[in-house]
Order: sequence, then C-alpha cells, then structure tokens
Amino acid sequence: MFRPQFAMFAAGLVIGLTVLSCGPAAAGLFGSDDVSRRGLVVGDEPSAVRVAAKILGQGGSAVDAAAAMYFALSVTYPVAAGLGGGGICVVRDAQSGRSTVYDFLPRAAAAGGDFAVPGNVRGFALMQNAFGVLPWARVVVPAEGLAAAGFPISRALALRLRSGLSTVRLDASLAAQFLDESGEPQQEGTVISNRLLATTLGEIRQRGPEAFYRGGIAQKVSEYSIAQGGAISLNDLSAYRAGESDPHVLNFGTLRVYLPSMRLGAGTFSATLVSLLVGGDGNPSIEPNAAGKALVEAMKSFNVSEIPKDMGSTGFAVLDKRGQAVSCAVTMNGAFGSGRTVEGTAVTLAKSPAGQVAGLSPAFLTTMIATTRDDALVLSGVGAGGPNASASIANTLLRLARGERVARPGDFLSTGAAPYETQNAVLCNEGGCAAFADPDADGIAASEGQ
Repeated sequence: MFRPQFAMFAAGLVIGLTVLSCGPAAAGLFGSDDVSRRGLVVGDEPSAVRVAAKILGQGGSAVDAAAAMYFALSVTYPVAAGLGGGGICVVRDAQSGRSTVYDFLPRAAAAGGDFAVPGNVRGFALMQNAFGVLPWARVVVPAEGLAAAGFPISRALALRLRSGLSTVRLDASLAAQFLDESGEPQQEGTVISNRLLATTLGEIRQRGPEAFYRGGIAQKVSEYSIAQGGAISLNDLSAYRAGESDPHVLNFGTLRVYLPSMRLGAGTFSATLVSLLVGGDGNPSIEPNAAGKALVEAMKSFNVSEIPKDMGSTGFAVLDKRGQAVSCAVTMNGAFGSGRTVEGTAVTLAKSPAGQVAGLSPAFLTTMIATTRDDALVLSGVGAGGPNASASIANTLLRLARGERVARPGDFLSTGAAPYETQNAVLCNEGGCAAFADPDADGIAASEGQ
C-alpha cells in the first residue's frame, strides 16, 4: 500500500503543475429553481453519468447513484474503474448530519506479486448498505444491461484506448473487446458488448459482494493470479474488508472541509495541500497561482522518480435532492491496471500498490466535500489521476473559500492534463447548485432523471 511520504517531482512536471488552464464550456449547469427538486451528477464517461442520473430519477440516494455509476464505469470505462480496482469515497448526509469516509483501495496480496486484491465491489456495497435507499440489485442491473446489450465507445474511452494500445494488445480479453480486425483500437461510437462481464455482474447483482469475494469468481481470480505469479489467495479475497471512518475535517476560512482519513496517503496529501493554501493571517491565500505553488510545496518531500501519464483513475460526484452528497475516486493503479484479465470472469486485475509508481495512484485520489460552518453544502468534488487534478480541485476550493462565485463554465478550471487527470464537482451557493465536468475532458454533468 502507498505510504504517505512526500517527494519532489522532476522539474518539467513541477512547471506543468503551476499552470491551471481554463477550457471551453462545461456541460450541465442547473439554476436555482432546480436545487430543491433535482439531484446532480458529474463524471468522466457519459454513459455511466446517465445511469447515475436515472437512478436519482427513480428515487435513489446520491450513494445509490454513485454505486450505479461505478458499476456502469466498470463496463464503459474499465481503463480506470474495473472490477479489479479500488477507491475512496467521502459521503455527507444532510438529514442525519453524518459524514463518512470509505476506503477500499487495491491492496497488495499477502504473498506479494504483481496483482492487487480488488476493493471496489466490497467498498461500494458497504457504502450503499449504509446510505442507499434502493435494493442492491437496482444499482447493479444497469451495468449488467450495458455489458450484455452493448454500449457505444465514448470519446473519453477512445482516447485512453489509443494511449494504452500496447497494454490492450497483450491481453486476449481486452484485445477481443477493444481492437478491430486490423488490431487497431475501436473507434468512438462503435457499439461493443461483453457478455462474460455481464454474467459476472449478474452474479454480483444476485448474491451481493460475496459473489465476488467467495465462490466461483474468487476461485477463478485466485487460480489465474497464482498461475501468473500474482499470488492472490482465496484468503486475501474472503478477508478483504473496506474501511469505514470519520473524515479528516479542516476549517478553511468560512468553510468546513471533509477529506479522507489521515491514515491514507490521499488524506495526508490532500490535507497538506489544503493547509498550504492558508495565508499568513490564517485566511485563505489571495496569492496568485496559490494552488500551483502549494502543490509544488506539498510534493517537495516526496521521493518519486517518475509519474506515469495515465494512472488509471477517474472521479465523480453526486448530490441528491435530499442533500446527500458523495465524492468518489477509483483507480486501477495504471491504465487497465495490470493489463491481465482473469479467464472466465472478464475481471481485469489492478496493479499491486507495492510498486512505487502504482503505489502513487491512490495518493492523487483527492475527494472532498465542503460546507459552510452551518452545514450548507458548498462543494462535492474530486480531482483524480495525478497532481494536476489535485491542484485543480484545491484551486476550486480556494476560490470558494475566498468568497468568489464559481457559477459559469468558464469559472471552472481544467487540469490541463485531461483525460488522464480530471476535476469534476457539484458546487452550490445562495443562487443554487451546478454540476461541472472538467472542461478539457469528455465527461458530462446531468440532472436527476436525464
């Protein structure tokens, strides 16, 4: 597992961190008359966003929608959100006043090896059981349907298929799904399906997370892993438990910020970054490019020799009409993770976090929720995929803490590294709430029922 020790980036990367560019109009702005009646959702892959919006329209909670979005992403965006990966979510429930962090990152197997023990299925099940209002099957079945009936390759996925072509070509399952007859990546808009993945999702729908961590699927994962030198045992799978903890809370000007626990690399990194945005007077910094400079400072004590272009991560945020908010980020610890798919399951395994580069990915899952001191939601947002994404969501938080209005597409900054690093958020002020997708990426924002 990644240990939260900070390190210095190469000089060229540091230069890139200080430039936060503003891109074209973001999708999905919703005015004040929608706030009390409609939920909002935003993410990197359009088909999955639409699934989440429909779940909200069916009366689901924000957590129901987030779980449904994750499972849909495991079909439509497996480069970053496969069943073999893991992640972090922060939940803020307005009605109960309860805030919770869920940690279900990919973990190293007890015997080592190149493959991670998956956490996503266990984590989203735990969270949905605590905060969901719909039956478990309702949040899994849309993904099962996409896998069985087919879905169009989005521009977001097409771009990452091209950059991850060498990985896709080395795995028979990935190649069969994502390459055409000439061995080139399938084009944007091509409708593809994965009936084996639909079968795996069907078992998860019927039997819950135990279908994945015990029984036939687990047996196949373990046997394949051991045969490939990956060493995931049946005990590694059956013993996997998602973490549930209180968030780390920071007062930031007039805002209260909820971050992952400090026992996680993501929590330590994001707390350090946010703390560095406080000026000498104890108020949010007014220094130009404060977020970029804070990121450079936060990275100084890291000991990192390289940063991969694609960390295999994605993030999304949801707000429901009851005021429940959730910010999630998931990762495969590299594009398509290990690039190895378990025969008979369509589960592509994440890379073990024991490797230095793969172990960095979880640190840059910058999930956060911010409220006013009297608990009115201000932000449910996420930066995922790398340091630029962390800087971008921190910059959005800083602007809100300064009292600046972030209400137009042009106000929301790109990471400058999309689609590999993205920022997505739901923002609220006295005039209403709006959902913003990273303006240089190809995700979308949608309202309840769309």
